[in-house]
Amino acid sequence: MKDYSINQFLAITATPELNIEICDVTMRDGEQTPGVVFRADEKLDIALRLDEIGVDVIEAGFPVVSSAEMAAVREVCNLGLTAKISALSRSVKRDVDAALECGVDMISVFIATSELHLKYKLRMSCPEAIKCALDTVEYAKDHGLIVRFSAEDATRTDFETLKKLYRKAEEYHADYVSVADTVGIMNPRTMYYMISEIKKTVRIPICMHCHDDMGLALANTLAGAEAGAYQLHTTVNGIGERAGNTSLEELLVALRIQYDIDKYDLTKLKNISKLVEAYSGVPVPKNKAIVGTNAFSHESGIHVAAVLKEPRTYELFSPEMVGAARHIIIGKHTGAKALKYITQRMGYRLKENELEVLSEKVKMCSELKRPINCEELRKIILGLENVEIIYPGP
Repeated sequence: MKDYSINQFLAITATPELNIEICDVTMRDGEQTPGVVFRADEKLDIALRLDEIGVDVIEAGFPVVSSAEMAAVREVCNLGLTAKISALSRSVKRDVDAALECGVDMISVFIATSELHLKYKLRMSCPEAIKCALDTVEYAKDHGLIVRFSAEDATRTDFETLKKLYRKAEEYHADYVSVADTVGIMNPRTMYYMISEIKKTVRIPICMHCHDDMGLALANTLAGAEAGAYQLHTTVNGIGERAGNTSLEELLVALRIQYDIDKYDLTKLKNISKLVEAYSGVPVPKNKAIVGTNAFSHESGIHVAAVLKEPRTYELFSPEMVGAARHIIIGKHTGAKALKYITQRMGYRLKENELEVLSEKVKMCSELKRPINCEELRKIILGLENVEIIYPGP
């Protein structure tokens, strides 16, 4: 039953209807996570899973980096996916040529625009950087590509300069302009204002590319979407440079629950999370929203008792919605009602006094910070007298 119990607040705050698309950059920005490299076969697997979810644009890589990267991007392009395939390009024509060789649909032309980056990284004046960017945008458009112009470190760029640059990119027929919050400096209020003002400046779609340095990437992405941004960038599990990027799974679930956007298949989120965890070697924290081990785990006796009667008491949405499963944890806070449920599922029917004894034994083990698994629980149960076996356990 769909009941997220926020409709009363949505009505009061007049939450806007969003018109959005998702561009996932796991295979490009996600691969910039220190120590992470995806093989070509892994990129193909990730791309297929993203396409099954319904992701609109997949950024497959940065072709000019190496021949292996170029080959991998080309293979993704040859999969015949529904999603558009994008590649990253500096404001250099040879980067565009490399992307063209791969057969991509879209290219993301970027250049740093903040004074800090211009001075210390590019050693260019702002007019020089703008000329490089616009020349590359024009070159990519002349070769038939969909072009996204991205201002790196946009959120620390002089705002009037940034707006003029976006206007110029539009004049040069860029299809999108992208706001990169490269060091995660923004908060939802400032992001909403920024996107609102850019929306007044250009008529082409605006992209949001947020980093999570202060843990605000998801909030900033949603704020930008509310202000009118169209293309929202994500990575699976939120991997990426430093603290990572906006998490695909968190954003898609937020879009479903908060904004009633039902165009993506959320049931595949848990599986793609596990896949990217395995391929990247970056473990998903147990308490990670949506896909963490503990996201649908319950140990507290009061909570378990309520969840067993009505899952919505302590679950905002069902684990099945995202391809996960509920777990009842055996530990210090596991009460007799939870143990009754667990032991019955294991094939035993315990009397009330037996459940009390079992509960105390579990608590004793837990106090030593030693987890109890089902096999250990089974041994404790079999140590009790005259336990009724409903059916042989596995």
